[in-house]
Amino acid sequence: MVQLLWTSLVLLMTVRESVSQEVNCYSSFDSGNCDDLWLLGEVTMDDCCLNPHYGYIGADRKCKSCGPPSWSEWTAWGRCSVSCKEGVSQRRRECQGQGKCAQTTTHREIQKLALETKVCIDSSCCPEQGQWSKWGQWQPCSVTCNKGVRKRVRTCTEPQPRCGGSCDGPSEEKEPCVVDLICPTHGGWSNWDAWQPCSGTCGGENLPRPTQRRNRSCNNPPPSSVPPGDECPGLGSNTRTCDELPFCPSNGNWGLWGPPSSCSVTCGVGIHEMLRQCNNPAPKHGGLPCFGSNKDQKICNTKNHCPVDGQWSQWGRWEECKSNRGKISCRKIGGQQRRQRWCEHTGFDGETCEGKITDYRACYDINLCHFDGKWSEWSEWSQCDPPCGEGAKRTRERKCIPDLSAYDETVGFHIKVKAYFDGKPFANCTLLKDPKQSLACMNVPPCDT
Repeated sequence: MVQLLWTSLVLLMTVRESVSQEVNCYSSFDSGNCDDLWLLGEVTMDDCCLNPHYGYIGADRKCKSCGPPSWSEWTAWGRCSVSCKEGVSQRRRECQGQGKCAQTTTHREIQKLALETKVCIDSSCCPEQGQWSKWGQWQPCSVTCNKGVRKRVRTCTEPQPRCGGSCDGPSEEKEPCVVDLICPTHGGWSNWDAWQPCSGTCGGENLPRPTQRRNRSCNNPPPSSVPPGDECPGLGSNTRTCDELPFCPSNGNWGLWGPPSSCSVTCGVGIHEMLRQCNNPAPKHGGLPCFGSNKDQKICNTKNHCPVDGQWSQWGRWEECKSNRGKISCRKIGGQQRRQRWCEHTGFDGETCEGKITDYRACYDINLCHFDGKWSEWSEWSQCDPPCGEGAKRTRERKCIPDLSAYDETVGFHIKVKAYFDGKPFANCTLLKDPKQSLACMNVPPCDT
């Protein structure tokens, strides 16, 4: 039955597009980015999605999943909408896969499922600019002869900036200065002479390679004698080997392509691979290797649908709390209740879900029972609603909860287990002036159009 439903979903998508679009098909799916994945080639979307683990990029250039619909992980909370005092931070998720993740009818419902907004305070105060002190004294000249520079500084202290502020303008100022002394002239190398002829015309494989030499002079400029300048650093000659002389290089050339391999997969689309060797001839004596790749790939299509593994649905609601000892409503007698879930989307011989389909827990039946009540502590502030646009608010509340202290926290004879309370009881509390509070969310970004 599940396989029939999955096949119907694929057929529905095919009807939606009279001709299935050509897509770039990838051997796996990574939300938001297919570029780093293994590209199989270009096929129709229907053929690519014969494997639910694959992904594809269509005309909209977005990386999409071939699997059943599911929500992505929430992104990290974004930056605060303001740099100081109260603003909001947002996070998002998206529906990935074939189909819709939830049956929604309005844009507001879709926004609430895909966008969350919470209040943030980036800093308790806003930046305040400071003012510069007066310029300090000029520092000594940077040289001991001829021309140099000197500088003076000032500090951002009158007053100092607050909360990350600063002072406008530079903190130091420079000007040229002259010292009335003659500087020594240090020696500089001339350009290298041309390379001299090689010491030989060729050499064997096991003999030293020929060399060639070039020279330069310390005369550009020569060092001064009064005051004495430094000689040129380094050597006035240079030697290198004549690497091009011993043998003529022989470049490589590709041999014939080998036979193609079998298709890399048994379902969906995969690749054929062919290999060749750089041996017709092989490169020798420094010759260039063969240009290009020794592998060639072509896409292959098995036309077989890959297995679709099952996914657990959400747990259903807990059923009524019961006991085989008779009526337990409003009595301190433990019972048992259960809930169920279903393994969905299994098809084409895919794996069924691991785990149990039914869950049990111990319980007390307190439905419609009357208790003395007490007010809870304030709840945490809710997220901003709506999550974008004008009029967003956050709320918190206190609730009148029943006093259940007369009940044991565990039930059982030989093995004690935690007991849960089932039902909607009545609780009687003294009246509070304000059991619910709300505050406006500040600096909420507008909704996407």
